[in-house]
Amino acid sequence: MTQLHDLRLRLLVQQETQRILDSQPDELDLSVVQARCLCWLALLIEAHEEQACDAERRGDTEQAMGWFADSMRLRDVINVVTSIEIPLPAADESDETAA
Repeated sequence: MTQLHDLRLRLLVQQETQRILDSQPDELDLSVVQARCLCWLALLIEAHEEQACDAERRGDTEQAMGWFADSMRLRDVINVVTSIEIPLPAADESDETAA
C-alpha cells in the first residue's frame, strides 16, 4: 500500500511539473513553483489527517499515529518551503536600471 501512495505522489508531482512547464515554457517562475508546492502539501496534509481519523475510528491506533506523524512532517516541510526566499522576477532588475 505504501508503494501505491509513493507512486501516486510521484505521478502528481510529474503532472504538476508538466503543468508548470506548459504554462511557462520560456521562463520558469520560482514563486509559482513554490506556491503550487504549498498547495499540494496542504492537500497532502488534509488527506493524511483524514486517514488518521479513519484509522482511529477503526480502532487502529498505531496506523492513526503513523498517519498523524506523517501529517506533522508535512507541516514541517511547509514551514521549510515557506521560509525559502524566492528572488523577484527579472522585471525588478530592469526597473532598477531604468531609474
